[in-house]
Amino acid sequence: MFVKRVSIFVLVALVMGLFSSFILSPNIRLAKLKYRGGGDWYSDRTALPNLAKFCNKNLGTAFPENDDIVEVGSSDIFNYPYIYMTGHGNFVFNDEEAENLRKYLISGGFLHIDDNYGLDPFVRPQMKKVFPELEMVELPFSHPIFHQKYDFPKGLPKVHEHDGKPPQAFGLIYKGRLVCLYTYECDLGNGWEDQSVYNDPEEIRLQALKMGANIIQFVFTNNP
Repeated sequence: MFVKRVSIFVLVALVMGLFSSFILSPNIRLAKLKYRGGGDWYSDRTALPNLAKFCNKNLGTAFPENDDIVEVGSSDIFNYPYIYMTGHGNFVFNDEEAENLRKYLISGGFLHIDDNYGLDPFVRPQMKKVFPELEMVELPFSHPIFHQKYDFPKGLPKVHEHDGKPPQAFGLIYKGRLVCLYTYECDLGNGWEDQSVYNDPEEIRLQALKMGANIIQFVFTNNP
């Protein structure tokens, strides 16, 4: 466990030294979170590969263009600076998983929870197990995550209608650092998917990918 925990600090050191020019080792990878509870954690199968490809082209990163999977209770979680979580239904963290995720986030990791429609009722109760002392706060449009390489003056783009509500970005902030981003009524991951999956207009897909690139850039360069 110690070896795996050390790796996140190595990644942070690499990030601080390399991301100023957006040059990354291919050993730094993005991952999707596998969780228990019955929800379809495996949805949006082409999302991360397409986001990696977009970032490599437009940010100069060198992410492997595949969909790594990591379990929330595994020590392997410490090998990934950014972890993506999505799905349509229930998820559950037991005490050991919640503690492991907390250590990961406190150590410098970042969790992006993207509601694929149906995840919302479970997000706050389960993240309370991870950070009982914190509350989800809505990020204002002025937050730097919306103003990286691409400017989003009105916040998150709207990819799928869901309940017709405006998209919202929430976060958990630990000692001044955004450790968890929760994107709601937005469905960025669906916008990252291959165009043939949902037949979304190309402009909507492009907005989703640009916002995804902003998140990646923020995680590696602007998150204190």
